Amino acid sequence: MASKSRVSILDYFNIVCEGENGKIESNCKACGTRIQAKRTVTSNFVTHLKRKHQAMYDEFVRKKDVKREAMQNCTGPPSGRVISQSSPGMNKFDYSDPRQSLISEAIAKMIIRDLQPTQIVEYEGFRELLQLLEPRYIPVPCHYIQQQLLPAYVSQVQLAAKQALKGAESCSVTLDLWRSSFVGAGYLGVTCHFINADWHIRSALLACLPLADHSNTQQMLSEFDEISESYGVSGKVFRVVADLSPCENRSPFRLPGFNLIGNGEEDEEGEEDCSDEKPGAGEATSNNENCKSLDQCLGRSRIDCFARLLAQCVKEGVCASPQISLPLSKAAHLYNYVIATVAPEKLVQVFGSNTSTNWQRPSSMDKWNAQLKILRQMVESMDFLEDIVDRNDLVLGNLEKAMLRELVEVLEPFEEASDMVQGDKHVSISLGLPCVLGLRKHLAEVVTHQCSAIVMGLSQALDRRLAGILEDPLYVTATTLDPQFKLSWSSDSDWHKQVLLEEVGKHTPLSPLEHHSEAQPSPSKRCKLFSFIKQRPTAQAKTVEQELSTYLHEEPTDEDPLQYWKRKSIDFPLLSQVAKKVFTVPATTTSVDQIFNLVSKTLRPEQCRFLPKNLDTLIYLKANYRILWS
Repeated sequence: MASKSRVSILDYFNIVCEGENGKIESNCKACGTRIQAKRTVTSNFVTHLKRKHQAMYDEFVRKKDVKREAMQNCTGPPSGRVISQSSPGMNKFDYSDPRQSLISEAIAKMIIRDLQPTQIVEYEGFRELLQLLEPRYIPVPCHYIQQQLLPAYVSQVQLAAKQALKGAESCSVTLDLWRSSFVGAGYLGVTCHFINADWHIRSALLACLPLADHSNTQQMLSEFDEISESYGVSGKVFRVVADLSPCENRSPFRLPGFNLIGNGEEDEEGEEDCSDEKPGAGEATSNNENCKSLDQCLGRSRIDCFARLLAQCVKEGVCASPQISLPLSKAAHLYNYVIATVAPEKLVQVFGSNTSTNWQRPSSMDKWNAQLKILRQMVESMDFLEDIVDRNDLVLGNLEKAMLRELVEVLEPFEEASDMVQGDKHVSISLGLPCVLGLRKHLAEVVTHQCSAIVMGLSQALDRRLAGILEDPLYVTATTLDPQFKLSWSSDSDWHKQVLLEEVGKHTPLSPLEHHSEAQPSPSKRCKLFSFIKQRPTAQAKTVEQELSTYLHEEPTDEDPLQYWKRKSIDFPLLSQVAKKVFTVPATTTSVDQIFNLVSKTLRPEQCRFLPKNLDTLIYLKANYRILWS
């Protein structure tokens, strides 16, 4: 057995026998593979670890490095000089060395995740940091990352996405537009949503394209057609979620006056959030023309994003009461003062141990629902917060506290609905219709004394923006095919059942009887050898009406919709086919939309951060980060 005083590759193998001339046979401790080699020639053992057990190989290399550095530290650099590249024991990595590649990949990951310019690898301070952390690493030039590494990652993502989409029967697509006024550029994000063969929902950004003219809808649709063709999804697209008003004009809504630290520039007098809804006349005309052109080109396949419509309802409802801005502004000043002056451990009982850092992070305070969570925690612990501050001007009056309590109570179901549809790994389209019904019921029953204008504004916005989905065949079908709802939400089940049958009929062109007649009898039925066995009655294929009747007769279940239809695809082949298509439609915003909002907030000239030249590539890789590094 290898000596424990030194690092040996044989530590990862069990020696079975040792023959003449130093030849040994050993079994891999991880997989049991038998390997023969001479004790003095260990390349076979190293090759096995490197090919089959990468983690063990990395551990072996790391131990060798530690051992080598320990020996170097014992002797020390001669005459106090810094060891140079040519000094003994401190040779630079070879470009083919896996450690060189791992560090280069880690740098590329940082550039992608943080949307940094590739020139950062040539900054003097960055290179000094690399020298301190790993002197043997050879810094790569900017053009290597920009012209070789990043394009290689793009090719990997494209190949993986095309391979995954080959097996998709249908998909839905989200189109997101972002425009930067300070650089005059626009970007179009095309995200594809599909359900794979194992009934898991997946999303991938197919492209992030620079647009010279963001108002040219025909150009955007032409780009979309080319992308669909290149990824092989032409003819598979079921719905297109498109809101092509530029992202800069639909920035995340924040509670008016509730300006928390890290949110960027504060809203002037707390009015910006309520007034930025109205673009200029020319801009509004352009947006309306874009929507009309989209409707003409995409027809009924185009829908709006449910989560964005819900946020607009909240915005219009809260802005219906200008009086709420002052209490929110005072609460924000109290919050900013507390987190700046009070030790974080004292605030754990207010904001919770799991959020002891998140509530100070700018990205966590970007949207109204995240701010509402903070506001609720403050309202519930207002007495404690006022006790630990030493400024009377930050103390809220009883009327102001009552207004904030009512606001939290009124908006809590909206927050719940917004949180419920977030995420791209579960079915969200089936939640839209029940959410609207629940919000209507909540607004009709809630009792307020200070926020009645907000309740009225929310009700009007909900009717104007979201009432239409209650009769939309897509939402009716998605909600009914969700096993936790079925038709339990319906006040007219016969009518909604008929809507569902008509919608299902559009997506099942092959009748079950035709499909059944094409099926070949099993070999046992054709064999005379088993003629003495009583034949079972031939199973007749069910019609859509029969499948739906049997499905609705079963009790609702909380089982995940995708796993339910995976399990029931044999019992309900026609309904499962429609479910697999309908459930691809997202009700939430996409990752690229969130990245666009991040870019709008952080990469600004006044913040000394400019757009990287290859921003479209970085956004594409950041949105598809999980495909490369899950």
